[in-house]
Order: sequence, then C-alpha cells, then structure tokens
Amino acid sequence: MLNDLKKDAEARMGKSVESLKGDLTKIRTGRAHPSLLEHITVDYYGSEVPLSQAANISVGDARTLAVTPWEKQMVPVIEKAIMKSDLGLNPVTAGEVIRIPLPPLTEERRKDMIKVVRHEGENAKVAIRNIRRDILSDVKTLLKEKEITEDQDRQTQDEVQKITDKYVALVDKVLQEKEKDLMEI
Repeated sequence: MLNDLKKDAEARMGKSVESLKGDLTKIRTGRAHPSLLEHITVDYYGSEVPLSQAANISVGDARTLAVTPWEKQMVPVIEKAIMKSDLGLNPVTAGEVIRIPLPPLTEERRKDMIKVVRHEGENAKVAIRNIRRDILSDVKTLLKEKEITEDQDRQTQDEVQKITDKYVALVDKVLQEKEKDLMEI
C-alpha cells in the first residue's frame, strides 16, 4: 500500500518533469527546430488542428524553418497563424513553401526568455510539491484509520521527501541546461 503510494508519487513527479521539458522545447533558442511550431494551430476546413497536421515542417538551415503545406490554399492561413503566434516570427512565402527566418536573440530578449524559463520551472516545482502534499495526505488518512503505524508514517514521509528532493533537483538541472542554451550566442 505504501509502496504503491511512493510509486505513484514517482510516476506523477516524473510526468511533471517531462511536461516541463516539453514546455521548454517551445521556448526558442537561437537554433531552428521544428518543435518551435508545435503549439501553433491552424483553421483546417473549420476545425483547429496543430500545424504539423496541415503541413510538413523541416529545418532549412541553422536559422531557418521551412513549412510546406499539404494543400496550396492553406499557405495564407498557415502564414497568418505563424504571425499571430507569440513567437515573434515573420514568415516569408515563396510559392508553396513558407520560410521562417529566426532572428538572432538580443541580450534583452535572452533575459526575458530566462525569466519565462524560470517561471515554467517554478510551476513544475509547485506541481511536484502538490503531488507530495497529496501523497502525504493519503498517508495521514491511512494512519488515522490505523492501517499503518506511526513509525511507518514517519518513514514514508521521509521517503516521499527524498523523492520530492530528487525531482526538484532534476527540474533545477533541466532549467540550468535551458538557461545555458539560451545564453549561447
């Protein structure tokens, strides 16, 4: 029973870290990467779909993305969606291919990005702490119902805290890597 709770905590905290990694891939560094456009949705015959379902996204060179829509009439729709996104990109259309040059990040923009990264990291840490709180609440309930002893309660609390510390440290490591990546010129 207690082992199940600890495994649940590990699994949920691991998902929080993975979610953070996914969120951080959307924050652009100086390099072109197709995942930058993953969260952009386009109107495709009346329904909102991810850009990757309406076009092929490829890397032209280190600072350029190329978007090739499946259908020619989708070019202006995709171009508009990219412009409206929060990425600050200006697509250039050449026939059926939309090229997206990624401007180099200024020092000020890098610092803004780091603030966003730290905010995302703090959200991940809060999620991990909330999972810890939920698990410890379940343990307290078991103690009240006399299904476990006080010693087991204390030991489980210590183990859950160690698991929490491990995942918070993992979040810190992911944040350091992203900050280092952002500060590279």
